[in-house]
Amino acid sequence: MIKDVTPSPTTTLEMRHEQLAKGNQLLAGLLDEHELAWWQEAQQRLEPTADAKTGALLSSLCKRHLREQAVPDSPAWSTIELARVLLMAQVLVHQPHEEVLRQLFHWGDDREKAALLKALDWFDRHGSCLELALLAGRTSNPQVFAALALDTPYPLRHYPERAFQQLVLKALGMGLDVSRLVGLEQRHGVDLNQLALDLLDEQLAAERAVSPGLPRLIAFDLLSPAQRQRLAGLYQQQRLPTEWREYLAEP
Repeated sequence: MIKDVTPSPTTTLEMRHEQLAKGNQLLAGLLDEHELAWWQEAQQRLEPTADAKTGALLSSLCKRHLREQAVPDSPAWSTIELARVLLMAQVLVHQPHEEVLRQLFHWGDDREKAALLKALDWFDRHGSCLELALLAGRTSNPQVFAALALDTPYPLRHYPERAFQQLVLKALGMGLDVSRLVGLEQRHGVDLNQLALDLLDEQLAAERAVSPGLPRLIAFDLLSPAQRQRLAGLYQQQRLPTEWREYLAEP
């Protein structure tokens, strides 16, 4: 049974209202007459109290009343995801507390969880929800994990080094496009190099295919001469994919 929460005043969120305002304008321009009528009705229904229970209910109804279509210039987003996020935002404007956001997350199905995680940086400017993000990152659902890891600056801005490295390795293990990890190059370093090389050794020893995107984890200018020489040797032995050639070329 869904019950509203009583938020703690010590967990106030600071939201990125400029991003949310852009989202509202963008969504309104994508809806047809019937969709727009329902959307306006939903916002009016939520406005008097903006309670989390009503927000969660309306979020679940989005898929009945809105067409699923990609958002122009933001192909990772759909209209339904954006609508769900904006309804959650309407709740959080009135109750800007981490506990309310956490409750909305736990009430949601996987698609609603993914929508919230995509917008986590909009909801939480200062990283108050880091614990929730780390918990969400334990999921085995690729769609939910991708929403947390890809095309969002939240991990870059708020994750400790080790947690960011684990995020990167899990994204790679799930076959996600790690080039969409915001700020990956900014987190390059000797430690991530070693983790990437250890993973490479494991895959070669097990005679598994080398993960696409693995060289993107490596700061090649920080490799030791011995590490670089070993990678060059593996490439000459044709044990590395052809994509490694550009990374191993001498500067």
